Amino acid sequence: MKHFKLFCLLLVASIVLPALAKAPKDKHKYGVYITGVSASFSDSLVYFTDIQYVDSASVDEKGLLTGRAEYSMQLKDYLESNNKLKNRTCFVYYNLKKKNLQKEINKLKQKYQKNKSVVVLDVNPEFTFKKAELYY
Repeated sequence: MKHFKLFCLLLVASIVLPALAKAPKDKHKYGVYITGVSASFSDSLVYFTDIQYVDSASVDEKGLLTGRAEYSMQLKDYLESNNKLKNRTCFVYYNLKKKNLQKEINKLKQKYQKNKSVVVLDVNPEFTFKKAELYY
């Protein structure tokens, strides 16, 4: 009888404890809000894309956007081919929460708009970020 009670206790513990244990955190968090900004030293135009949710985008364990250079190149290529804008510096802002990204972009736009010689424009909404193809 003593061994039976011990056996039952171990059986219950083996079922309950794994259920209570935390699942390991995923090293990559998928689904990121991204927006692009393009500026040039040779003109006064600054372009902003809409904030887009890219479900295939991810951040690594350090919180950096995986393939961020490729997302910048997508915007650069789009502006060069569709708007005939050469020598642009393009960069992306990203966040897991849209509200936080919107707040950051609003601050950046306000800084640009304070300078009366800078013209802030929106990129055509047809532009969308595609999944970054990583080559390692």
